[in-house]
Amino acid sequence: MQSQPLYTTRYGRAVVGDAFALMGELQDESVDLVMTSPPFALRRQKSYGNVEENEYVAWIVPFAKEVFRVLKQTGSFVLDLGGAYRAGVPSRSLYNFRVLLTLCDEVGFHLAEDFYWFNPAKLPSPIEWVNKRKIRAKDSVNTIWWFSKTDFPKADVRKVLAPYSDRMKKLIQDPESFYQPKKRPSGHDISAGFGKDNGGAIPSNLLSIPNTDSNSSYLWLCKEFGLERHPARFPAELPAFFIKMLTNEGDTVLDIFGGSNTTGFTAEALGRKWMTFDLRRDYLVASVFRFLEGRPVEVVRRILSALASDDANVILEDVVCNLANGSNAKVTRVDLIATQEETRQMVLLEEEGKYQARQSTTRRRRGKPPA
Repeated sequence: MQSQPLYTTRYGRAVVGDAFALMGELQDESVDLVMTSPPFALRRQKSYGNVEENEYVAWIVPFAKEVFRVLKQTGSFVLDLGGAYRAGVPSRSLYNFRVLLTLCDEVGFHLAEDFYWFNPAKLPSPIEWVNKRKIRAKDSVNTIWWFSKTDFPKADVRKVLAPYSDRMKKLIQDPESFYQPKKRPSGHDISAGFGKDNGGAIPSNLLSIPNTDSNSSYLWLCKEFGLERHPARFPAELPAFFIKMLTNEGDTVLDIFGGSNTTGFTAEALGRKWMTFDLRRDYLVASVFRFLEGRPVEVVRRILSALASDDANVILEDVVCNLANGSNAKVTRVDLIATQEETRQMVLLEEEGKYQARQSTTRRRRGKPPA
C-alpha cells in the first residue's frame, strides 16, 4: 500500500487514516482475515466516536463491501459488536442483528458461525435499568459474527482446542469405567473413539474470556507517559482464538478499527503478517507500547519522541510479543520507577551543585529509533 505507516514491526504496520480509504489501496483478495471491533451503536457518545443505532447499518456497509473485496476466497471477516439499548426504554436495540442480515443479504457474506463473547468482568449497565430500577440483568455478552466469502473458509478448530474437563480426563484414562459405546436416546451415536485423547475438547461458540487487563506494559506505560489509553480494548485471547483457527503462519490479518492494536500485537505474536488502521493518531501512538515490553525506559522515550514527528515512520526492531502479557510488565515498571528515582536524585544533586548533567550526543534517526 502507498500510505506511510506510523510504525512497522517484523510482520506488520500500523497506519493512521480512514479505513475505507486505506482499504482502497489494498489489492483484491489479498487478506486472509479481517478481525475488528468497530465503535458500537451506544447511546452515550464515546471519545473514539460512535454512530446512532438507526444510522449504524448505513455507516458500516461501505466498510463491509471493501472488506469483502480485499478478502481472499478462503478468507474470513470476524466482527465484534456489543449490545445496546434503545433510547429511553428498557428495550434492546437490534442493530447488531440488522448488521448481520444486511451483510449476508446485501453484501454477499455467508454467516460461517455466530459466536458469543462472555465477559464475566463486565460492569453492570445501563445504570437506569440494571443498577437503579433493577429490572434488567447485566449485559455481559457481545455478539461476534464470523462471516466468510464462501461456504468453506479456511478453518481448523484443532488449533484452538479447549482443555479437557477433569471428568473427561478420567474418562480418557479409563473409558470402560465411564461409558459403553452405543446410540443415545438423543440420537447421538457414541462410538469407542469417544474416549480417544485428541489433545483437547472441541471449543464451543461461547467464548468466556474476562477482560481484566490491568498489568500490561500498555496500561502502565500509558499511565506513566501520560498518554490516553483506548477506553474499549478487547483481550488478546479473543483475536488469538480466531487468528489461530482461521489463519496459518505467514497469512495476513487486518484490523480496520485498530484502536490500541490488540489484533496487530496478537498477530505478531502468532507469526502472522498484519495491518492496523485507525483514524486516531494518538491511539496508534500509544499502541506502540504493546511492542515495547521489557525495553529500557529511555528507549521507550526515544521511540515516543520519534512518533511525535508528523512524518514518523518508525521501524521497531527485535520486537518480542508474548501472549502471556504482563510477565515482563513488572520488570518495565520497576525499571521505570528506578529511572524516575535516579532522575529525582540527579535533580536534587544539581540543585546542590554536586552534579552536572551531560548534554546528550545521541542523534535520532528518522524512521529508525535506536534499539
